[in-house]
Amino acid sequence: MTIMKSEILSRSTEEKVLPVTLADIERAAARIVGRVMRTPLVFSGTLSERAGQPVHLKCETRQPIGAFKLRGAMNAILSLGDAARKRGLVTASTGNHGRAVAYTARQLGVPATICMSSLVPANKVEAIRVLGADIRIVGRSQDDAQEEVERLTKRRGLTPIPPFDDVNVAAGQGTIGLEIVDDLPDLATVLVPLSGGGLAGGIAVAVKALKPEARVIGISMERGAAMHAAIAAGKPVAIREEQTLADSLGGGIGLSNHVTFALCRDLLDDIVLLTEDQIAEGIRHAARQEDMIVEGAGAIGIAAMLADKITLSGSTAIIISGGNIDPTLHQRILAEAAI
Repeated sequence: MTIMKSEILSRSTEEKVLPVTLADIERAAARIVGRVMRTPLVFSGTLSERAGQPVHLKCETRQPIGAFKLRGAMNAILSLGDAARKRGLVTASTGNHGRAVAYTARQLGVPATICMSSLVPANKVEAIRVLGADIRIVGRSQDDAQEEVERLTKRRGLTPIPPFDDVNVAAGQGTIGLEIVDDLPDLATVLVPLSGGGLAGGIAVAVKALKPEARVIGISMERGAAMHAAIAAGKPVAIREEQTLADSLGGGIGLSNHVTFALCRDLLDDIVLLTEDQIAEGIRHAARQEDMIVEGAGAIGIAAMLADKITLSGSTAIIISGGNIDPTLHQRILAEAAI
């Protein structure tokens, strides 16, 4: 899945080999500045000692909505014309993207409808409700929620904001890569939660353009890892969505995926899958050793390190993508209760 350094360096804005370029990400950074937090890159003494290499945590938990999704949603919505925004926004979400769209819509004074499946945790649904969005709970999968988005788009003329498979969304997430390279010039490896590929793909574009020798590794769960299945098959495929501690990573990538599949297929150096017990251990480590409340998807890079799934060489950045975990579940995990 790696791409040659010469291929990366030969790209230009005029001739895009991939659907998202460094120029797209730089424009996104300029568009969202002042509206999205430039999050800190925090040195982890415990993980650095374990790895024998410097390890840093990119704390997207510090965003106003507690997750990285605000970057992509903000960039996509600000890229729209006034008329498209005023018609109302609609999206499908496993929680954090919906919260990002609802937050941005509230900031801009436009209506938003968020479609989610019954698998989305109640705390994430309530956080969206508080922001004033219209909520639709549909079916038991992200695909079911997406069908409702398509229905509302046709019947009511709402403007869809895709959760990941969109140039502006992926470019917004890619601004994380710009910040990491700026803060960590000797970057060797990035560990990124992998779901639909907006985060991993966007970051990979930025990192591979600026630090071609650096590795970008996607981390997902064993239960329903859609992008991993698609890359293994050589094309987007349907997967069965399952309950997992990494609920934000659930859902398919879309059989008609036109942005993120190509980014992840061509730019990710590896993909690592984790069990539920390993993810739980990442959550516990974050709380006990890093003093961070982190959801399953956000803890997955830490979990991969603790499970010895990755051999590190040089400075590493781990994306802590979100902290919106149900408090009761978090307490159960810390108590090492059965999951």
